[in-house]
Amino acid sequence: MQIKVIRATVEDAEEILSLQKLAYQSEAEIYNDYTILPLHETVKDVEQAFGTHHILKAVNEKNEIVGSVRGKHEEGTTTIGKLMVHPSAQNQGLGRKLMTAIEQALPATTYKLFTGSKSEKNLALYQKLGYEIVSHAQLPGEATVFAFLEKPTIS
Repeated sequence: MQIKVIRATVEDAEEILSLQKLAYQSEAEIYNDYTILPLHETVKDVEQAFGTHHILKAVNEKNEIVGSVRGKHEEGTTTIGKLMVHPSAQNQGLGRKLMTAIEQALPATTYKLFTGSKSEKNLALYQKLGYEIVSHAQLPGEATVFAFLEKPTIS
């Protein structure tokens, strides 16, 4: 499968949201919680994210979006979120490719992200990429306990 990672545009919001709802089903299953935010966001929510975040998409040879990630850079820190890969494209290095691309697009002294504390595949990926768990906490309105990870850059 030939994959390109490029910057997404607001016109991609609907397709990214469809992918998000599909990709986050597995997270909802882990926690038996289908109220998680990624499953309930709207096209408008994703469109608004383009105003504050750098959003990348991974497209296949048919120009279908099979992955996405977003980042926000503030005061030397890049916060990464919404890493998603289509179930048919998982376990092929695409998550790693998207993470590398967002880090290159938004250079920082520290990278931060969070994932569900029971999301073993996500945690394994992030730790392979140099992220370390710094804390566990719940977010307001969420039942899930999240693992918060950070990766300092080597200067």
